[in-house]
Amino acid sequence: MLQIHDLHLSFGDKEILKGIDLELNKGEILAVVGESGAGKTTLGLSLGGLIGRENPAAGRCQKGGQAKGRILFQGQNILSLPEEELRKLRWNKISFVFQNVPNALNPVLPILEQVAEPYWVHELGTRSRAKERARKMLEQVHFPQAKNLNYPHELSGGEIQRALIAMALINEPELLVLDEPTASLDPLTRREIAKLLTKVTQNCAVLLITHDLSLASVLSTRVAVLYKGRILEEGSTEKVLQTPQHPYMRALLRSYPHMSTSKDLQSINLTLEEPLQGCAFRPRCSQAIEACARSSPPLLEFNLSLGAKLKENPAAQRPLNIASKVACHRGGIIPYLVAHRLAKHYDQNFALQETSFIIFEGETVALVGQSGSGKSTLAKLIIGLEKADQGKVLLEEEKVPFPRDQKFLRRVQIIFQNPYEAVNPKMTIGEIVEEPLVIQKIGQEKDRQDKVLRVLEEVGLPKSDAFLQSYPGTLSGGELQRLVIARSLILEPKLLVADEPTSALDALVQARILKLLMELQEKRGLGMLFITHDIALARKIADRILVIENGVIVEQGLSWEIITRPRHPYTKRLIEAAAAI
Repeated sequence: MLQIHDLHLSFGDKEILKGIDLELNKGEILAVVGESGAGKTTLGLSLGGLIGRENPAAGRCQKGGQAKGRILFQGQNILSLPEEELRKLRWNKISFVFQNVPNALNPVLPILEQVAEPYWVHELGTRSRAKERARKMLEQVHFPQAKNLNYPHELSGGEIQRALIAMALINEPELLVLDEPTASLDPLTRREIAKLLTKVTQNCAVLLITHDLSLASVLSTRVAVLYKGRILEEGSTEKVLQTPQHPYMRALLRSYPHMSTSKDLQSINLTLEEPLQGCAFRPRCSQAIEACARSSPPLLEFNLSLGAKLKENPAAQRPLNIASKVACHRGGIIPYLVAHRLAKHYDQNFALQETSFIIFEGETVALVGQSGSGKSTLAKLIIGLEKADQGKVLLEEEKVPFPRDQKFLRRVQIIFQNPYEAVNPKMTIGEIVEEPLVIQKIGQEKDRQDKVLRVLEEVGLPKSDAFLQSYPGTLSGGELQRLVIARSLILEPKLLVADEPTSALDALVQARILKLLMELQEKRGLGMLFITHDIALARKIADRILVIENGVIVEQGLSWEIITRPRHPYTKRLIEAAAAI
């Protein structure tokens, strides 16, 4: 029904839409999501020829924007259609519910007349017939009958929104553009409007423009992610909102409050920089490469299937089956570390069974289980402190050797559970933090010392000469743990294996350490395997959770899903125990 091909739209020298390609069929609801200024409303207005018209006869000046490309509605190009023909479509076959609710209606006309106007203007019936149909439409959208003759200023926001929906649907359009239809409404009214839209939009194609991801999840069948005028990701609503493949969409989800969210909200690097060439998201992306600066990535289909079968309880597995379109030179969020069928046998009392999982760039995966369940064993196998009996570890799709080489240890570091055993008591604090740089032969002495000061400041430790010359025995437990974290960060790794890094700390220090790690994740794209026995802590920091019992991963999945809908009895016991303490 609707096909958008290589749509570009500019206002003067500023290009707002940059090569949009979308399709929309009858019965589909396509949600276009993104932050303010992405170009969502501009896209919606262009579909009705309200901006960007190529035809000089339309009387559009430069302020109305200049579009290139094609917007095909039922085979007709909206951008080049004569104005007379376009008027026959607008508010008839193509209708709108505009964003600014208070100013969307004429203040001097009663609601009934405004809702009826599109019907008689398009000569579908007399004025009396139009008013009768308007009454029925207002009744259908549950508008209070007693207020049919009221003026807009006498209505609530929810009532105005219902009137706008009735006006948009009165001619039974085939394409409906909804621009932030629930913005500025209270939660109860938003829910009512969402239910109403689900009911009344079944017989048309709908383009839903919104920054409300919960509304998109309820209404839409597909989602397109718009950023600075480009589509960065497109796919089914479930896959895009649950397993996003572009770093920007993941950032949107992390920053959006939702009742099912268990992890604390996270933001993303804020920058006003807009590169003249290359990927528009590059200044904010933590996995950018040289190709991202040279050219803008095309929107290509991307497929990935994650999750190995579990021997003990296959039903508990939640595989991530991903198929969507992503505009990224790296194919989307990269699987930074892959553990494939790792196993370690000690004796008849304990063995780590075949274990497989993935940690994506910038992702936190929590490994949760009781003491003795195999958590630290798995950490040692990954970092190379012990050799696995079978299986392999891949880092950025390359198999890593055993013993691990310096290249691996520059990119992957471990934070040990006991900070007192993680440092040499005979070395000064300055020497402890600097040592990884010395081992890796990175930088001159002055550069190394400057880096030591920066990382100490980053973890909230003093930078004075007296502190640098002191020994770890003079530090408290919290200070010592921050020292260990500083040492692990000095090489600027992309992945941390954190083995119970806060288990010995009081609540205040623990919160500070966790906040630090989350901030570093936002800034650097830092990935983490966070090992803990505390599932309450895991739910606050993890994107995904792996549950391990007696050397077997019994359940894994998205954090909110594991917490709200656990399947394995062991997971349920962990959650019940955490809630009871």
